[in-house]
Formats: sequence, structure tokens, C-alpha cells
Amino acid sequence: MKVEQPKSFNITKQMVWDAFKRVKANKGAGGVDEQSIQEFEADLENNLYKLWNRMASGSYFPPAVKAVPIPKKNGGVRILGIPTVSDRIAQMVVKQAIEPIIDPIFHTDSYGYRPGKSALQAVGKVRERCWRYNWVLEFDIKGLFDNIDHTLLMKAVNHHAKEKWAILYIERWLKAPMKMQDGKDVPRERGTPQGGVVSPILANLFLHYAFDRWMSQHHPEIPIVRYADDGVAHCRTKEEALQLKEALKNRFKEVGLELHPDKTKIIYCKDDDRKGGDEETTSFDFLGYTYRPRRSKNRYGKFFVNFTPGVSQKACKAMKETTRSWKLRMRSDKTLQDLATMYNPVVRGWINYYGGYYKSALYPVLRHLNQTLTKWACRTIKRLKRHRRQAKHWLGQISKQRPNLFAHWRLVRPEVGK
Repeated sequence: MKVEQPKSFNITKQMVWDAFKRVKANKGAGGVDEQSIQEFEADLENNLYKLWNRMASGSYFPPAVKAVPIPKKNGGVRILGIPTVSDRIAQMVVKQAIEPIIDPIFHTDSYGYRPGKSALQAVGKVRERCWRYNWVLEFDIKGLFDNIDHTLLMKAVNHHAKEKWAILYIERWLKAPMKMQDGKDVPRERGTPQGGVVSPILANLFLHYAFDRWMSQHHPEIPIVRYADDGVAHCRTKEEALQLKEALKNRFKEVGLELHPDKTKIIYCKDDDRKGGDEETTSFDFLGYTYRPRRSKNRYGKFFVNFTPGVSQKACKAMKETTRSWKLRMRSDKTLQDLATMYNPVVRGWINYYGGYYKSALYPVLRHLNQTLTKWACRTIKRLKRHRRQAKHWLGQISKQRPNLFAHWRLVRPEVGK
């Protein structure tokens, strides 16, 4: 009978198993070894045992992360660092060990990558404060994940992490090279790979000291909202916003970061009660929403101008592009029910997020989807071919009979016309 030697670290097999289940649920592509989750599962017991044995004995060394370029919507590329399946599980073991200890120290209005926090909550908090404060400093940190200072980060990790093995493996992950598309391994002296399981909590820990805590100490009168590297500070005057912008430039320079010059701006929250400011910037984008003056109706039916968020044009364009990518007109082999089953989860997600505030701003996207369904009907149903108006009427009749068939029909149904 095989007797296992005592391990250096108190990492249990259950911890590794729980981490695997989380990684499997999150899905994701293979790393440098190109191994998929399904391939890892083919020899699951042996693979998990080997990983546990190495982690518990202190002999686990992470492989290089795979560099995957992702095009940015505004041009350029973002490099994601994709770990192997085995390494993602190892990172999840560490994340689950440190998150209950580190997350409670974070700022109340830090919303990115945190349990119980969401982007929509951040959108709502900014909306609420824009009604109380006249000015906003909206900022973005340039290349956050690529520029985190390892020495400063490890100082924070050592201060908070209780397990020596968690500290050891975090340090090894920070040093693991990036394997580029040409096969070369590039050593990393700064940053934590965007795409790693443990990277978001490390980035939050770094910014907790670099920004959140610094703001609380030096500018406690200015409320903030931060979601990862995007942030908003609410100011009472333009002068206060300008001074804060300059102070933040200097602060981030101290910790090796930089404010994005094009994505950092000062905004006047103009509405019916705020006069003047015509020459100022009166809108900004945050987390897929555009905040700007909008015509609203109060509970008494009276219209007024309110500074509030609605889905951004950039997000609308992306949703329409997604709809076009489905190529519904070519889906003549599918029924209307099939299409609803296939695409409702995506559409429901759009409505749940972008319909959270000023829902009518989302309606053009939903009408575009109805137009796409009309084109599908013209191509698929013989008696409706080349009869756009009849196809539109037919779809409208179905939406009356089955209003819940498509997720968006409860908001925008096809018009019943002749």
C-alpha cells in the first residue's frame, strides 16, 4: 500500500477539485500546450492528482502563458495571457484561498471582479452621484495589467495573504514568461497577464493602495467609483476636478502607472437645474453607458432634462454587429422557435444589462433585430418571399399571439401593418 509523504503545504485534494469545477464552469481556451478542458478531463483523476501533488509539495512551477492578441474596438490590439488548463486550476486554488481575506479590505465603491459586486451597480452609483455633484473626472489607467509594479504588488500580497504557499505561487506567476505567436518566450518584469484567473484580484489589490486608499486619505471629500482600470470621481467645482486630475497624474506616476490621455476628461453634469456650462463637455461613457442630459418624465407626467445614463452608441453598434454576424437570413433551415432558442440568452443578457437605465435608448437595437427577423421570414417562408410588408405583418401577428417567444418582444414587438 502506497504511503504518501507529508506535504510542505496544507493544500488539500478537495481544494483542487473545487477549483477545477470553477474553471470548468468558466470554460476558456487552451494555453501553450493547446490542451482543452475536455482533454484535461479525459484523464481527470491523474491530472488533478499530479497538480495537487506538485502544489502541496512546493514543486509547482507555472508554464509560460500564451499570448493572444485581441483587437480593440478603437484600434490597436490588447494582448491576453492565456494560462494552460492546469495552471488555471492552480490559480483558482490560490484565488479561493486569498479572496475571503483580501476582498473585505477593498473600497465599498470598487466594483470590478468582486463577489457580490457588478458593473450595473457601478453604473447606478455614478448615476446617483451625478445628480448631487456638478462635475465628474472620468479616467482610465493606460495598460494597467501590463504595468503593475511587482515589488509594490508583492509588498501588498505579503501584508495580507496568510498562506506562505499562496505568496510563493503568486510570485512565480508574476515571473512566468509570455510565449508570443512566433514561439519566443518573453520574460516579464512588470504586470500580471490579463486573462489569468488570479490577475483581477491582484490588480484590485494594487489599485486599492495606488488609488482607492490614497483617495480616502488625501481627498476624502471626493467620492469615487472604480471598475478595474476605469474610474469616476465626483467633484463640486471644475477647479476641484482640474486639481484632482493633476494630483492623480502625479500619484499614478509614483506607482508606475499612467492616466490614459484620451480617455481621461472632465465633464459638466448639465440638467434643468444647472445653468450655463454650454462650452463644457457634457457627456461621458462608463461601462457601456453614456451619461448625458436626457429628456425624462417625472411621476406627474411633466418633462424635464435629467443627467442620466443610457446605452452608449458604441455598445449599440457592437450589438448590431453581433446580430449581423448571426446571418439570420441564411438560417432557412431553422424555425422561428429555433432562432428564439438559439439567440434569446444573448438578447436577454443585453436587455438585463443595457436596459437597466433609460431603457428606451436600447430600442433601436431591438428594432434592428426585428428587421433582421423580417428578412429571415422573406427568405425562408415561400409565400412571403419578396413581400417585405407582408412578412412584417406576419411577424407582428405572431408576436401578438406569442409575445414571449423572443426575449425582446416584451419591449419592442414587430409592427402589425398591411
